[in-house]
Amino acid sequence: MRLLHTADWHLGKVLKGIDRTPEIAQALQDLLELVRKERVDLVVVSGDLFDRPQVSAEAEGHALEFFLRLRELGVPALVIAGNHDPKERLEAMAPLLALAGAVVRGRPLFREEGGVVRVKGLEAALLPFVSERVLVKQVFQEAEERHRTYAEAMRRILANLESPLILGHFALEGVRPGGGEFAFHLSEAYAVPPSALPLKARYVALGHVHRQQQVSEAPVAWYPGSLVQLDFGEGEEAERGALLVELPQEGPPRVHPLKERWGKPLRTFRLRPEELDGRLSELERFPGYLRLVVEGGLSPSVKEGLYRALPHLLAVEAAGVAPREAQEEGAVPPSLAEAYRDYLRAEGREEEALWERFVQVLREVELEALALGA
Repeated sequence: MRLLHTADWHLGKVLKGIDRTPEIAQALQDLLELVRKERVDLVVVSGDLFDRPQVSAEAEGHALEFFLRLRELGVPALVIAGNHDPKERLEAMAPLLALAGAVVRGRPLFREEGGVVRVKGLEAALLPFVSERVLVKQVFQEAEERHRTYAEAMRRILANLESPLILGHFALEGVRPGGGEFAFHLSEAYAVPPSALPLKARYVALGHVHRQQQVSEAPVAWYPGSLVQLDFGEGEEAERGALLVELPQEGPPRVHPLKERWGKPLRTFRLRPEELDGRLSELERFPGYLRLVVEGGLSPSVKEGLYRALPHLLAVEAAGVAPREAQEEGAVPPSLAEAYRDYLRAEGREEEALWERFVQVLREVELEALALGA
């Protein structure tokens, strides 16, 4: 059997005011062409089809179109919800998607409840993302046992679901992030040791981490990575794409990484103010979206000029000077976006989606003010 393993689409993703949905939709069209060319028998989608619980009709429409096109190709699909997905909405859509040949699980179920299905003669376990509170409560019913950890609960439910193919949306210990993941859901509280993976599984199709990588050899377990580069930062050069997996009747699976660079690239340039003029042409030629981190910051008028000159510039941030030091030295104070991020961190609410929405609104206000000549 030939599988196409994909995950972390994040339809509806908005990055600093830019809707990435068209780029992701094009990647899905390319995946459909791969399914046709490579004679794929089954598509597995390991969570995070969408970027947030409330998504646009356009984003939802692209997901539905993908599965309807799969049906035209005669290829079934297995789908689980990720931590970003609207789980209840996916559950409600399950009967509709079933008409397109897709089996969907929005919440975790034990084997006896429907957590294991059979497709084309292959037994497959479906384990969507589940929060620590819900999972521990579901697995350890007695109140005195609820101090047990997320990893222990995952070990128990994975043992219950043991199957030749397992779909899961969680982070394994030692995984390398790819940029754009919720840091909290990669933390120690949510880390699952590779030893929790059932040895009798032939292939574990994981989602949640945006960097393409193999994370276990026994059993074989992979993350395919996100379809497009989702955020600025450390994962800007991370490999991503999809995986073509051959499951022979005997022997280990053969995994063929598809290291596609779908979507526009994102790149952070770290510069000193005096370097800006000399590198402006390089910034103009960059084919993707830009983020500038400038030592000491820039005046509002210079930032305004950069946004005008570089339509693909999404953020200008200061670096190298602490806010209090900056005020003492007469340098540029932190921007509203930086101040809001600091506030969220102080409140223990490092919610990237909330911060990005704030930046989006702020940018819309700034551009409207410029248009009015403010």
